[in-house]
Amino acid sequence: MKVLLAQPRGICAGVERAIEIVEIALQKFGPPIYVRHEIVHNRHVVSRLAAKGVVFVEDTDEVPEGAVVIFSAHGVSAAVEQHARERGLTVVDATCPLVSKVHTEGQRYARTGYEIIMIGHEGHPEIEGTLGRIQAKVHLISTIDDVAKVEIKNPEKLAYITQTTLSVDDTKAVINALKARFPAIVGPTLRDICYATQNRQSAVRDLAQHVDVVLVVGAHNSSNSSRLRERAKEVGIPSYLIEDASQLDPAWIEGKNTVGITAGASAPEDLIEGLIERIKELAPVEEVSIHPGVEENVHFRLPMSLTKAQA
Repeated sequence: MKVLLAQPRGICAGVERAIEIVEIALQKFGPPIYVRHEIVHNRHVVSRLAAKGVVFVEDTDEVPEGAVVIFSAHGVSAAVEQHARERGLTVVDATCPLVSKVHTEGQRYARTGYEIIMIGHEGHPEIEGTLGRIQAKVHLISTIDDVAKVEIKNPEKLAYITQTTLSVDDTKAVINALKARFPAIVGPTLRDICYATQNRQSAVRDLAQHVDVVLVVGAHNSSNSSRLRERAKEVGIPSYLIEDASQLDPAWIEGKNTVGITAGASAPEDLIEGLIERIKELAPVEEVSIHPGVEENVHFRLPMSLTKAQA
C-alpha cells in the first residue's frame, strides 16, 4: 500500500495565528484565559489549550469581570465586542485577517448605500459575526434556489460577499445566478477568496485522481473539512471525514493500493501523522509521499497588544 498526502493540507495561517494568540496570551496574562466559542473547529486543539488553562465559553456573560477574553478566528459581531468592553474585559481579537477583510468589504458597501447579499451557511459562527459587523440590510443565501427568492429594493445598488470557508467552486453557481438576475451586482475579486480554502479543495480534487480512497482529517462541524470530503467524492472516489486515527474503519482501506490523506484548515499535522501510523498497523505501507501542489508561505501579523509579549 502507498499513502499519498495532499499539498497543501491541514492548518492554515489564520488558524495558526489564532492558536499562537492564545498561547501568547497565556504567557502574558497567565491562566485562566477565556475564549468565546471554540478558537477553531477542532476538538484536539481545544482540549490541548483547555489543559493549559483556557476556558471556552459560549457567551461573554460567562467570563468574570476584568478577565481576559479572546474572540475566535471566526470573528464576532460588533455588539458582542462592545458588551465585552462594557463589562471591563480585556479583549484580544483572534479573528482571521481574511474574515476581517470580508467585514471591511461589507462595511464599505454599506457606507456607499449598497444592499448586500452574503453567500454562506446560516448558523455558522463566521456568518453571525459578519452580519453583526455590517450596518445595512444583508440577505443571507446559500443556494441557487435562494437567488430566485431574495427580494431586493434597488438592483442597481447591490453587492455580494462570501463566507471565507467557501471556495470559488462552492460559490460559482450561486454567483452566476446572482449576476444573471442582477446584472449590475458587484462583488469581490478572486484575490479576495480565502487562499487556504481554495488551495485545499483544488489539492484534494487533484489528489483524488491518483488514489483509491481519500481520508479527510477534520472536525464534523468544520465547514471547510466537509467540503474537502465532498470534493473528493465528486471525482468518484470514496471519501471519509474523520477527527483522528481512532475513527478509521479498517474496511475503508482494505484492498486499496493507494490511500490519499488531506486535512481541514484546523487540523494539526500530528493528527495526520497519527493516521499514517494507524494505517501502517493495519497494512504494510511501501511508501508515504506528498503529491505535488501549492506550497503556502502565508503568515499573518499578531495583534499589536500581544506583539511586545511575543518579543
